[in-house]
Amino acid sequence: MNITEIKDALEGEIVARGYFFVEINVSPDNDVELTVESETGTMTLDDCVTINGIFESIFDREKEDYSLTVTSAGLDRPFKVLKQYLKAVGTQVEVSLKGGKKFVAELTGADAEGINVRYTAREAVEGKKKKETVEHNDRIGMDMVNSVRPYISMK
Repeated sequence: MNITEIKDALEGEIVARGYFFVEINVSPDNDVELTVESETGTMTLDDCVTINGIFESIFDREKEDYSLTVTSAGLDRPFKVLKQYLKAVGTQVEVSLKGGKKFVAELTGADAEGINVRYTAREAVEGKKKKETVEHNDRIGMDMVNSVRPYISMK
């Protein structure tokens, strides 16, 4: 059992039910982990159970011994696929750039090449003694992005 075989066998059923794959992992011991997200809304335990049933209806345990874990992408995990970025447009995200810079911003757009973000920062402004709040609307190439994840406010 390999990732391509799993994706080819399940993708139609998964997409038809409003989900998409974030990640598929298969260990040498046939431990299969499917990470799936909903096109709209959040994943529930019932969603994971449904996907588990789809998998087990396609891959027979009598023919191939495997263990299966179905999980959602989770709010604390960085985005891995473009669909996650697109789903998050208009929400607050935590951006970590290569080089160590981290900030919270509104994700205003995304494509395969990069992300668009809007955020404010206190910065030194030429000719001023005190730092001022400056609004940024930046385009950041994916090659500069270390990770992007949903921002969870503690308010």
